[in-house]
Amino acid sequence: MTSPVWHPFTQHGLAEPIPLVTHAEGAALHTADGRRVVDAISSWWVTTHGHRHPRISAAIAEQAARLDQIIFAGWTHEPAERLARGLRRIMPETLAYVFFSDSGSTSVEVALKMALGYWANRNEPRHRILVLEHSYHGDTIGAMSVGARGVFNAPYAPLLFDVGVIPFPHGDGQATLDALEAAAQDHPAAFIVEPLILGAGGMLTYPPRLLAEMRAVCERHGVLFIADEVMTGWGRTGTLLACEQAGVTPDLLCLSKGLTGGSLPLAVTMATEPIYDAHLSTDRARMFFHSSSYTANPIACAAAVANLEVWRDEPVLDRVADLACRQRERLDGLATLPGVRNPRALGTIAAVDLEDAQGGYLSDLAPRLLARFRDADLLLRPLGNTVYVMPPYCIDDADLDRIYAAIGEAAEDIAR
Repeated sequence: MTSPVWHPFTQHGLAEPIPLVTHAEGAALHTADGRRVVDAISSWWVTTHGHRHPRISAAIAEQAARLDQIIFAGWTHEPAERLARGLRRIMPETLAYVFFSDSGSTSVEVALKMALGYWANRNEPRHRILVLEHSYHGDTIGAMSVGARGVFNAPYAPLLFDVGVIPFPHGDGQATLDALEAAAQDHPAAFIVEPLILGAGGMLTYPPRLLAEMRAVCERHGVLFIADEVMTGWGRTGTLLACEQAGVTPDLLCLSKGLTGGSLPLAVTMATEPIYDAHLSTDRARMFFHSSSYTANPIACAAAVANLEVWRDEPVLDRVADLACRQRERLDGLATLPGVRNPRALGTIAAVDLEDAQGGYLSDLAPRLLARFRDADLLLRPLGNTVYVMPPYCIDDADLDRIYAAIGEAAEDIAR
């Protein structure tokens, strides 16, 4: 019987096999047919410490036995309060307020609405959003609007609002800074960026110096700066936040994915006091109009609190640094192979481009690579001809060797 499940980012017309995963542990998935599959992309970038971290799993079970779900509009619960206080302790001091949502896309939607609400409540009509070329911020309407236009969202173009696109930093990045300076003089509401590395845009990197200079341009012109750290946060780039490496504190910060260690869906948007105060009034019309049924789900919040405790009590950044070093060693080996282009690494993220005449997200190479890696019991999901590795921090050398050997063999076969 054909499954009634409609999977995301899956063309069911190609009839590609869809493995049934029964359980997971550490850096591995286990399937119904007895295979052990190395999770080389942290199950779409969410699993930081490894699957089923015992401390997080225990917190989920304990909370589920106590309180499952309540409305969060006008009510609260201890897991949310503890999580908000915990985030305040480890995040930049000026990010004083925590707003809960349930995914990276919705955390971006919240940030965009907060930015527009800030200007509206100050009676300063600023509406335009600036974005960085090739960026990706999610698949809801606002998040798509501030992402790159292309095959991802072409059918939905009538729904998307217009934005100002700042060119991606190449070389010394001066063209980017000049374009941002010019656009900022027209008084836009906000500029949203993925700090240091663009994820779905092809794992494109740029240096911390340019992130700091882009932030400085926004400060000079009073443009709100939104950092989308949904993918880059929680150690992925080598520090808790990518913004740390540039000495940058945003006005609005989007966090998800690793917030619960990858165990449950949860997101937050953190805001500065001026943004909160712009919505603070005795006038109910000036409240922040956003919510979802499962805002600040207690079980998800409990998982996130446990994740904060893991960060507090375990040497997570040491593991991140060790993994980054081990990945770079293997990436250096790949770089010598024919057909491998632009090897790059940032923290625990490594990527290469494989030679391909077509290129782009719909490259015919991508499904061939996907099938090849799946047959090798590896969860690798190329972005067009870009193959990236973003494993859980607990991955061992044997599994890393398998990943990089498979990528190397693929590169050599393509070159032949």
